[in-house]
Amino acid sequence: MTRNLSRRSLLGGAVTGLGTLALSGCDRLVNNAQIDGLARGTELLTMKAQRALLARGSLAKEFSEADRSPVFRANGTRMPGSDEYAQLLDRNFADWRLRVDGLVQKPLMLSLDALMGLPSRTQITRHDCVEGWSAIAKWQGVQLGRVLDAAGLAPGARYVVMHCADELEQTLDGSGRYYESIDLIDAWHPQTILAYAMNDRRLPVEHGAPLRLRVERQLGYKHAKYLMRLEVVSSFDRFWGGKGGYWEARGYEWYAGI
Repeated sequence: MTRNLSRRSLLGGAVTGLGTLALSGCDRLVNNAQIDGLARGTELLTMKAQRALLARGSLAKEFSEADRSPVFRANGTRMPGSDEYAQLLDRNFADWRLRVDGLVQKPLMLSLDALMGLPSRTQITRHDCVEGWSAIAKWQGVQLGRVLDAAGLAPGARYVVMHCADELEQTLDGSGRYYESIDLIDAWHPQTILAYAMNDRRLPVEHGAPLRLRVERQLGYKHAKYLMRLEVVSSFDRFWGGKGGYWEARGYEWYAGI
């Protein structure tokens, strides 16, 4: 059995039924509590099945320099619109700090230089977008697990929430800044990095400067850009939507394993 086991084969008839219903419109699915419950149930099945089939530290495929895509399209926000971000960018992120707090023993405020001074990991991986396209790029950054080790976890810690500078649609629905989350299994995966470089250059703004998440065993929307804060939490109850992310609150799966 290959590592690229199809989700459809795992979910079988349940997903087939969801696919048929989807023909009547995504909004109806998102706003239907019964369908939402079914979707969340099949999502949990996907996560458990994938993790049962893959070793805890199993790696996503890595590629050679020759495999890098000539074009890696920027998706989602290409430039956060806040004055705060504009000021940080104007000073080349010299004043930017990554805040690490929540259920940790030692809250941190890390500059970009401090992160770049830690042992780094470089990986050439494929980015798979939920929209159906993919591209291969080279990423360099510090493993998220190293940062969490430095902060130390407090009792009750289960998830890491990524708070971003991106204020996507804040004025439309009041949801505020973009956020994403992963659990501690993926947080300590060796390929889960806080990337500050792409293709041997400092991370471009359109790809999430100064820092973005790379969580290589999940789809692209989980790879949060414009990181400002990492918050370790026990649940998502107090976050807008309560489902662990900006897109998850709009019907996407929280666990987007590939």
